[in-house]
Amino acid sequence: MSSKEAYYLGLDPGVAITGYGALRRFQSAPALVEAGVIKISRDQPLAHRLKELYDGISEVVRAYPLDAIAIEQLYSHYERPRTAILMGHARGVLCRAAAEAGIDVHSYESTKVKSLLTGNGRAPKDQMQRAIQMQLQLKSPPDPPDVADALAIALCHHYSTRPIAQLLSK
Repeated sequence: MSSKEAYYLGLDPGVAITGYGALRRFQSAPALVEAGVIKISRDQPLAHRLKELYDGISEVVRAYPLDAIAIEQLYSHYERPRTAILMGHARGVLCRAAAEAGIDVHSYESTKVKSLLTGNGRAPKDQMQRAIQMQLQLKSPPDPPDVADALAIALCHHYSTRPIAQLLSK
């Protein structure tokens, strides 16, 4: 792999659905490699669901020569603390899979991701989907939202790690 080529995996963690999106950077342009969701059966105990998530993400991680994994930063909303706790479990499983594969994990706040891609830290989902569609030159907006969120996080990592000379030459 040349020094100008890199593979990033963006992850939108969840214990029911985890979105993922793999990007390949060649020269300075990002390109979609694969995107999808890992759906976890809701009728299983939490420990089994987390194992299912681990097995699914481990398969994705092994499929590409990843240079980094980007994941949504954990946040908590006072009205939904249980959501933050479950998201924390999912993030832990995803981080473990990355660590076992020897891949660095980078976390990004959702407001930073939205601001970087749209200029608006509170951009609605449809605006984010259109921004991702345009930046990755897709025929249609990425769907479901979990995939769009994962691709947005991967794009955020791509733009955040580009050398300053490349950013200034645009």
